[in-house]
Amino acid sequence: MLKPKTVIPRQFIHEHPIHHGEEFGVLCWNTQKLTETPDFHRVLAGVLANYPCLFLLLQEVKLTTKNNWLLPQWSYAIAPNMQTRRSVYGVLTASKYAFTEAQTRLSRKREGMFATHKSYMLSYHSLAEGGSLLVVNVHAMNFVRANQFSQEIEFIKEEILGHKGPLIVAGDFNVWSRQRRLRLLQFCRSVGLRQAIMVDPHHIKTYRQHPLDFIFYRDLSLQGTSAIDTRKVSDHNPLYARFKL
Repeated sequence: MLKPKTVIPRQFIHEHPIHHGEEFGVLCWNTQKLTETPDFHRVLAGVLANYPCLFLLLQEVKLTTKNNWLLPQWSYAIAPNMQTRRSVYGVLTASKYAFTEAQTRLSRKREGMFATHKSYMLSYHSLAEGGSLLVVNVHAMNFVRANQFSQEIEFIKEEILGHKGPLIVAGDFNVWSRQRRLRLLQFCRSVGLRQAIMVDPHHIKTYRQHPLDFIFYRDLSLQGTSAIDTRKVSDHNPLYARFKL
């Protein structure tokens, strides 16, 4: 049901690689399909003014099929999980660094309540000294058994195991139980990821006292973090991390 059928717009307008020693901000946010609303535009502009970013990792994005998105000065690509005649929904990765590749993925399973897929994206961004930064933007399966959740996480693991170099994996992981949280942490250990601990964890969206949103990283130096209170423009707050290559 509502499975996307077409290739959705993307634009790659930047050629700048990431240089060794360069710092960059990453903003991760489940936007609750509010990306076309004036309130979201206003709040996002304020967040970006206070928390400079070169990567935006958004989940639950909603775009019209003819929209050039809300930040035309960014390079971006979307990995859709649903599509109607007028709109497309999914995860969106935007950057002011060059994309060398953007790979969209659908979950193998569907969520039981709505019979829809989830999606994630793997994007590669060139390093000036050679190699690439891999960024994985995830909206993980919900409303499925823990073993199905684990299977989907294993598919992501298989795709990134061969990557040599810096890595960011971030998004809404829907780890609302202890069992799911443990399986996510096992995945992180298996690929050498560390968690970017937020200095304001009380602003992170939780369910049953379990945080849902995370930023993980490898082969980068973490410079600072913040969970940003956006006063409920979405049911999630954005997470911010600053890294140095």
